[in-house]
Amino acid sequence: MKITIDNLDGAGARDYSGAVSSEGPLKIVRALNVPSLLTGTLDLNGSALPVPMRRARVAVSSDTGTLLFTGYLTTEPVRIYAGATTTGAAYRLTLSAVSDEWLLDKQSLPPSGLGLAQSAGAILKSLVNRIDPGLFVTDLVSDGGTVGIFAPAQSSSWSANAGELADAAYASYRVVNGALSFATAGTVTHALSDGDGTLSLAGLRTASVRELANDVTLSGEMEPAAYITESFEGDGSTSVFDLAEAPYHPARVASSAASTSASQVLLDSFDEAALNPRIWTINDPGSFLKLTSAGLTVAGGTGLDGQTTLTAIDPIEMGGSLVLEMGNVQLASPSSGIVCGLYNGAVNAAKCFAGYNVRQSGGTTLLVPFVNGAEAGTPFTLLNGHSYTLRIRLHCPETERVLQIWCAMVEGTLESFGGGSVAAPMSLLFELVDQGASSNTPATVLYSGSVAASPASASFAVVNSVELVGSIGYTRITQAGSIWIVSTLTDGTQSVRMTGAAGEGVDCMVSTAGRITFFSGRIPVVGERIAVSYRGRRRSVARLNDPASIAQEAAGGMPGTAQWLGHVTQPPARSSADCEAAAQAVLRFASTRSAALSGSYAMTNPADDIWPGDLLALTSDGDTLKLIVRKVTIEDGHASPEVATYRIDFANDWAEGIGLKLSESVATDALLPETASSTPANVLANLQSLTVTSASGEALQIDAGLNPPAGGGFEVRRRDWDFGPGVDQDLVLRSPVRSFSIPREAQVERYFVRMYDGSNPPLYSRFSSAVFTNLPVSL
Repeated sequence: MKITIDNLDGAGARDYSGAVSSEGPLKIVRALNVPSLLTGTLDLNGSALPVPMRRARVAVSSDTGTLLFTGYLTTEPVRIYAGATTTGAAYRLTLSAVSDEWLLDKQSLPPSGLGLAQSAGAILKSLVNRIDPGLFVTDLVSDGGTVGIFAPAQSSSWSANAGELADAAYASYRVVNGALSFATAGTVTHALSDGDGTLSLAGLRTASVRELANDVTLSGEMEPAAYITESFEGDGSTSVFDLAEAPYHPARVASSAASTSASQVLLDSFDEAALNPRIWTINDPGSFLKLTSAGLTVAGGTGLDGQTTLTAIDPIEMGGSLVLEMGNVQLASPSSGIVCGLYNGAVNAAKCFAGYNVRQSGGTTLLVPFVNGAEAGTPFTLLNGHSYTLRIRLHCPETERVLQIWCAMVEGTLESFGGGSVAAPMSLLFELVDQGASSNTPATVLYSGSVAASPASASFAVVNSVELVGSIGYTRITQAGSIWIVSTLTDGTQSVRMTGAAGEGVDCMVSTAGRITFFSGRIPVVGERIAVSYRGRRRSVARLNDPASIAQEAAGGMPGTAQWLGHVTQPPARSSADCEAAAQAVLRFASTRSAALSGSYAMTNPADDIWPGDLLALTSDGDTLKLIVRKVTIEDGHASPEVATYRIDFANDWAEGIGLKLSESVATDALLPETASSTPANVLANLQSLTVTSASGEALQIDAGLNPPAGGGFEVRRRDWDFGPGVDQDLVLRSPVRSFSIPREAQVERYFVRMYDGSNPPLYSRFSSAVFTNLPVSL
């Protein structure tokens, strides 16, 4: 092998091949989706070559010219005593180098980097460009598979995040000579036989007891469960109301009852020297956007929709309760365009799901709510010199809209499981605060309404300037959990209660524990009904089996079921539907006789260089095994002609997962299913829009939000998770019609409702819609 080292001293790369010691020949270790490592020993005694320095660039190639490694010395070479000579003590230098991605690993990762139902290759390029654009050539990055949800960890290095992304897409990445490559695992195949080298099969990994499995139970993350509507009645003095359950939060990290339930999705105060390319995609052909002491300053546009835009790189998952906010907003004539917009596709007016449309009317500047490409609600006249805070509140009963995807290699063929999105309605509230008014002045509501269908994800653009003139002091997006509060006065007037912090012109604050505190002047009046919609929470779990495998194993009278329980660690399973898809993947590679096959293969001077992620087609005794390479160790034989020994470690997915990482124990708080299903659960739609249309002292009037299926209806019980015919101890009623009444029994009540159909046995909704009340009853 040939090794060159550039000490970055201006002399360029020097050839150190002749100085490699036979006591420590070059060794390259390549593992799947982690940086490659190079070690070796140099003997520079009597040589004119300088001692390599830390950060020196190292390149190793074969005698045929194939680049085997490029990277950097991460530490100073270690001097090891080698003996005494006539000129004094002699020392050898041991080298340790890491491949090129070390350059990115030394830099900080930007916040977020969220990927939703996007190609892994596009997300990987974004991770590079947001840290150090242009550092690596990315022409060899293919799209790869689609990743359901990927959220990089800011506390981890670039290579750790890149490796996790590649694993999720069942792909492999590597960086050689400043070029990043990325492709689906198994794209390159090496056909070998046991006569070409030494084959060793490890067989069953007894350390993890992963035998054949055909009955799989998997737990995942905490998931949103029941759709809860909890009702209270105001008395004019009570300002604090405690929910019966802690509401689910999709990004909940704090558990203190006093802490806010909101988490930050995006924030930019526009106080840097230039727009942050780690956060924004800037489309500004006329140089109309710039940063000044007023923040983001817009000085016009091309006059065309969608040409001058500032768009967040990361998509926004349209679930739970989101708050979009822009502060210190000043807009003047002749402004035209859209600000604070969410777009379902390209950033243009036709694709705007929600935003504020700015236009001129009679010499004044109007601000109008914009929903699904059209104006809605009440126009507001902006005054010159006034600063405003604009907010859009969005509430979706589904907090997680994008489903995860898992990949598995089965007999050399890549298969994927899961994916897709969850359909759901959306409630919207547009509000405005004049910042010159008192801090206790309520926000002005310009629009309150709902849409039957909403996108699962959207892009956020601060401005889409046709010809906007003005400035924006900051923008932020927060995820406020799953709570949505609607009040109804005694005259029937309804309004959405706005949540946030004191001094923001809102009504109340909500803690993570579910305590609602109304601010002074906003306390519910006598007879005012407060309806709080939120989601309960439970551990996601699923259990599936493979009937064909069970039947095969049962031949000869032996028990056919081989059960395995575990927890999904990567990619995260955020719901029971995700757990079902993951269980499908596990059953595909865990229900064969060679379920946990792993091993190694050693050979000398292969015809082609071999990398982790390649597919080995190994023929032994007439049978061909197709296995993914997990690790390659190359050792220089220190000979001429070249003798390079390749030790190749391989495994199938059950022995060592790629696209699906599992732990060996199920979550302790998981409610384990008693029986296994052969396919993902066949369930009816959840009652996302069930509402209490009226509440009296005698009865609760319910609108299920959906018409019942043929032969079915709606089942009401006092307890959850025990639905079905023949179970009557907590049954309240079954209704064959959409609207029905539940008789009142006590001031504090809990009812759970699911839809069922006419099949035998009947199918039910996966989750209940719950009605909790704390209201007076008639005596």
